[in-house]
Amino acid sequence: MFGFGRDKDPISEPDELEEETSSEDLEETASPSTDVLEWHGPVMVKTEDYMTLPWLLAERVKRSPHSTLIEVKNSIGRGWRRVSATDFAADVMSTARGLVGLGLQPGDAIAIMAHTSYDWTLLDFSAWAAGLVVVPIYETSSSEQISWTIENSNVKMVVTENATMRRLVSASVPEGTLQYIFALDDSGVVRIKEAGREVAEAVVEERTAALTTDSLATIIYTSGTTGRPKGVELTHGNFSILAMNGHEWMPEIAKPKDSRLLIFLPLAHVYARFLVVFQISGNGVLAHTPNVKSLLDDLASFKPTYLLAVPRVLEKIYNSAEAKAASSPSKRKIFRWAVATAIEYSQALDTEEGPSKSLTTRRLLADRLVFSTLRHLMGGNVKYVISGGGPLGLRLGHFYRGMGMTVLEGYGLTECLIASVNTVRLSKIGTIGPPISTLGFRISDEGEIQIQGPSVSRGYHNNPEANAEAFTEDGWFRTGDIGSVDFDGYVRITGRAKELIVTAGGKNVSPAVLEDAMRGHPLISQVVVVGDKRPFIAALITLDEEMLPMWLTNHGLPHMDVAEAARHPQVLAALERAVKKANEHVSRAESIREIRVLVTDFTEDNGMLTPSMKVKRPVVLRAFQKEIDEIYGGPVSRGH
Repeated sequence: MFGFGRDKDPISEPDELEEETSSEDLEETASPSTDVLEWHGPVMVKTEDYMTLPWLLAERVKRSPHSTLIEVKNSIGRGWRRVSATDFAADVMSTARGLVGLGLQPGDAIAIMAHTSYDWTLLDFSAWAAGLVVVPIYETSSSEQISWTIENSNVKMVVTENATMRRLVSASVPEGTLQYIFALDDSGVVRIKEAGREVAEAVVEERTAALTTDSLATIIYTSGTTGRPKGVELTHGNFSILAMNGHEWMPEIAKPKDSRLLIFLPLAHVYARFLVVFQISGNGVLAHTPNVKSLLDDLASFKPTYLLAVPRVLEKIYNSAEAKAASSPSKRKIFRWAVATAIEYSQALDTEEGPSKSLTTRRLLADRLVFSTLRHLMGGNVKYVISGGGPLGLRLGHFYRGMGMTVLEGYGLTECLIASVNTVRLSKIGTIGPPISTLGFRISDEGEIQIQGPSVSRGYHNNPEANAEAFTEDGWFRTGDIGSVDFDGYVRITGRAKELIVTAGGKNVSPAVLEDAMRGHPLISQVVVVGDKRPFIAALITLDEEMLPMWLTNHGLPHMDVAEAARHPQVLAALERAVKKANEHVSRAESIREIRVLVTDFTEDNGMLTPSMKVKRPVVLRAFQKEIDEIYGGPVSRGH
């Protein structure tokens, strides 16, 4: 999934980790049936069967009933309306009564197809309180995907964002399939609540009390880069046990009362959904924003202390700042000096001596001239960014930490929420952190990461074939990611096993190492490395249409569209330099020898990107087979 740089070194003994970690925190054992080493994260909180998702909310109310739990953006103006823990719990209860009043029975599934919002989280917790199973549907899902999701999970009711989505859902399933379809912009939540006027709270409380950590909470359909989406079953315990242990594993994030999280990623994705649970079960404040176009304004007014982001967002922030600075020679010089200072300062933090006095002084000056402005764009109070979905890279990791905003890179899948993450105390830039608390973690003989523990899904919904393929005979989940654990216990990932390229010369090449290194260039939107059964490695590149105009201006070039830029000598020369830099990460046999710049970017609309912004490699390879064949002078020979 992400991380780069393969290490073949075994993990160190537990007492060689950071001082905060003891032999009780991280165990290393040899599997009795193989030579594969296993690592087991510490269980930091004893949990019981009754500790479900509704229980987490009830505990929050018990701890601080009148403190603000959620802030909701006002429809007019830039202010935020405060919702206390007690008020949110009451809203959950009245909505849950409505779901019961509509005739939905314990175990029934409802789907939500909507933007990130307070109502999304309200419906989530209300459904759980009523003993229901929530099935997210991406707002960008096709009619076929909607039909499959509803049919496979036997959804009884759907709540959509608006009337347009409601019509799409209605047209996607046979008449009579759904009992109800509500739209949020048509008073959907109000209508649900009205149905529960005659339902006693005791009915909801009885359903809530009947839940255990083994009860099914949600079925999330993997966006999938190949094949039909699979429904991942996640229980109440998958969320609650991880959340409770997570607060002890990294207490600096959501446990403080001044913790503030602004969620802007889709709640249909498990990444953002878990962080909502994590924040609500902590002691801080949660907020939502559905529209990235207003993100900067929302960051400025809400002032979060930490954020959830994907590397592409952080790359764009850096690239935009660099492009603006390049508008004049003096600004460019100051910006590059500040960047170098931040990186040097961050690297010095990892040494025994730490930053020197002169370096610290330079860093303070760089902060006044450059860093404070960048932090202000993100609200001014952001201390940490939890990043996943791809690697950020050493350079940007050190840059962000050096400017005063630590990026905690992590790794997870829909099937296990979070597998490893850098924490404030246990962190190494360039890795995806140590295995998380409670998780069993091992590397197979083939280099595949395999995991086991209370946060791992119990399996795929109505899909025994997929379960047989995904789980080992001794019950470990096969992630499909190739990786390693270094001497200090930090995980690195080199790529997906299924994406491994084998050249005509028999060289195994992991495309992620090259692709990840190139995507940070301001001109580049997406990269797909090719070369399976071919004599050398090549790459398909798409241009970033948003960054292109500014890059052209800064390089003294006239305005041109993507098609023109894809053929321009100076653009091609810049891309070749990016290729040369990426090739420094690999051997000559693995290096990119030729590129093709495409005039069509990869998007969700053309089916080449998943909703979580991952490239659907097989789709891209099929769509651009002609361009690939042109690189090599023809199709793969029959001999291969």
